[in-house]
Amino acid sequence: MNTDQICRPRSFNLHGLEGISDRTLDMHFKLYEGYVKETNRLNENIAEFLKDGQIDQEEMPAYSELTRRLGFEYNGMMLHEYYFDNLTKNRRSEPTSTSAFRKAADESFGSYATWKADFVGVGKMRGVGWAICYQDPANQRLSNHWVTLHQIGNVAGFIPVLVMDVWEHAFLLDYKPSERSQYIQACFVNIVWDRVEKRLGDCTAARSAA
Repeated sequence: MNTDQICRPRSFNLHGLEGISDRTLDMHFKLYEGYVKETNRLNENIAEFLKDGQIDQEEMPAYSELTRRLGFEYNGMMLHEYYFDNLTKNRRSEPTSTSAFRKAADESFGSYATWKADFVGVGKMRGVGWAICYQDPANQRLSNHWVTLHQIGNVAGFIPVLVMDVWEHAFLLDYKPSERSQYIQACFVNIVWDRVEKRLGDCTAARSAA
């Protein structure tokens, strides 16, 4: 595998969040680094199968399992980067009344309050996974989705604009499993809405380029 194809863990300066402890963050960063390491390992192993330009029949079971596992590890890496990127110590729990995100939420759900109720509802669903607000680049509409594990339920072609980790490892050192709603409240206190706005802008630019 070429060195320019190697994924490298990013650093996130998030100590001091409200409602999410530094201890939880440190544990979470190490978990994220594990996804980066496994993504590289799987890519390297798959590359070995492809050296001769073909997959032999006897290689297919191992190749298939590695490829399926790569979907889990790679999405785990990327979703954690989205999640950490949309948190900040400079707290503003709600987007401003004139922001592009609030306008998009109003247009997609009738009101920002309805969008938030739906997003929080998705985050409270039982199971392990993610609550993700996507934007459809075709019509700019927002929609909230549950993604099981890391790879089941992602919407093809949609752009993630707000990503919230609701695996229990994201909050179990700070809250009981039954207190997930308190963790969700803490997430909203720490959202960096400027970055969410930028993702909306990137989606609009991608549509214009198409």
